[in-house]
Amino acid sequence: MNITGQLQSIWNELPAGVRLVAVSKLHPTEMILEAYKAGQKIFGENKAQELAKKYEDLPKDIEWHFIGHLQTNKIKYIIPFVAMIHSIDSEKLLLEVNKNAQKAGRKVNVLLQIHIAKEETKYGFSPEECLDLLNSGVHKTLDAVCIRGLMGMATFTEDMTAVRSEFNMLSSFFKKLKQDFFSSAPDFNELSIGMSEDYHEAIAAGSTLVRIGSKIFGERQYYS
Repeated sequence: MNITGQLQSIWNELPAGVRLVAVSKLHPTEMILEAYKAGQKIFGENKAQELAKKYEDLPKDIEWHFIGHLQTNKIKYIIPFVAMIHSIDSEKLLLEVNKNAQKAGRKVNVLLQIHIAKEETKYGFSPEECLDLLNSGVHKTLDAVCIRGLMGMATFTEDMTAVRSEFNMLSSFFKKLKQDFFSSAPDFNELSIGMSEDYHEAIAAGSTLVRIGSKIFGERQYYS
């Protein structure tokens, strides 16, 4: 099935309130343009400089989401245009994004990344670290970022019971934070979970943003 057909198949599966982030990292602009022409407008990238180049080369009404680990010295490449950063995994990064957004005269949507997987290689706050951050109140002092919700990645496993458990844990944590810290913030309404292998489980757990790449574009193409 071609890109358009794959997109249509996925769109047909998404309930109201769930948006598709087409993960275009390491795929050429021609493939992204094909998806764009089919009607997909939200794309996700995980390398700041690659994203900046694609932004320059592609239509300006694309909504770009940054979904990978973001180094503080790379923030400047994406801050002028990025619609959402899914991967805020430390207080330092949150403060740096706010500082760069202030310089750019923008308010940037961000998600706090929570470590829910069993792999130590994945980034993110532990739930305890996230609570410490929010209890400190530092987020209330930031005027150039808007915390829109949480992001997480499940363990890479074929055990869907384990995946569902991790997604449900994050969904419950999201609801706790909404109640305890963001009850008066209607914009705290995004839960970014689910990828090509597990987005059905993520949707069942309450995902509002699914990040799907290989199911749309096929395996990544390593190009120079």
